[in-house]
Amino acid sequence: MLTARVILLAVLVVVNVTAIVGWITVWMRRRVHGRPALTDGVIGYVTSFLDTLGIGSYAQITAVFKLRGRPDDALIPGTLNVGSFVPSFLGSLLFFGAFGVEPVLLASMVISAGVGAWLGSGLVSRMPRRVIQLFMGVALLIAAFFFAMTALDVLPPSGAAMGLSGWRFVVAVLANGVFGALMCIGIGNYAPSMVLLGLLGMHPIAAYPIMFLSDGVLIPVAGLGFLRSKRFSHGCAVGVALGGVLGVLCAFPLVQLISKHLSLMRWVVIVVIIYAAVSMLRSARASPLDAADVAIEIPP
Repeated sequence: MLTARVILLAVLVVVNVTAIVGWITVWMRRRVHGRPALTDGVIGYVTSFLDTLGIGSYAQITAVFKLRGRPDDALIPGTLNVGSFVPSFLGSLLFFGAFGVEPVLLASMVISAGVGAWLGSGLVSRMPRRVIQLFMGVALLIAAFFFAMTALDVLPPSGAAMGLSGWRFVVAVLANGVFGALMCIGIGNYAPSMVLLGLLGMHPIAAYPIMFLSDGVLIPVAGLGFLRSKRFSHGCAVGVALGGVLGVLCAFPLVQLISKHLSLMRWVVIVVIIYAAVSMLRSARASPLDAADVAIEIPP
């Protein structure tokens, strides 16, 4: 048990430190430019605050980016992942060992999520703008569906297990890899993890460490892919990261207190996400796919 936890913590630290050093290196070599705006910090703070309480952040960030028209749609996936890995690293450290999920299952699901994120980021970073708009629009609708399921308490009967074995173990690990890949296009993994683990007979609280530790590995892994392609908005990502760190620190002490009293906020989030999804799909319909769309210019 100790060995699995030590390995998981080591992977978590190494991956995140590598991503942080990579981001600093890319910036110092002037390969990316741009300064964060105050609104980027506010977006990071609010969404990370809600994420720490179990509402999620990716769909909300995507929705706000789309509603305000910045950054470019093609840069949203990269900006999401690069801007979110520092707050997610902090959250994963805070939640590490907070709940007694079986260590081998936890480590296996986290590593699977990281592999999925690496494969997903490589694919998304090469997609043309219109394809990204279509994927993001559909991703937002899927996220709204899972949020609605959570808000309506339409979830599988809760189990009591904190570990899995046999085919259930395999299904959980493989599915988390898929969730890691989907994070690259904006589908958060909290609600899908809750549904999956409930179906497999696990306690709902098990989703918290699995989600946060998975995010702590998969987001920097995906971020490294986008750092390599430089297909993200540096200024927006810095603002989201700085605000997100503060949001995590403010929300963590409140998790036990108010995480069960956010139903109204969930419905507000659902409405915003659906509006942004429709807007994203309308943009995709209005912009035909051509050769010029394949090569997206990275703004200074």
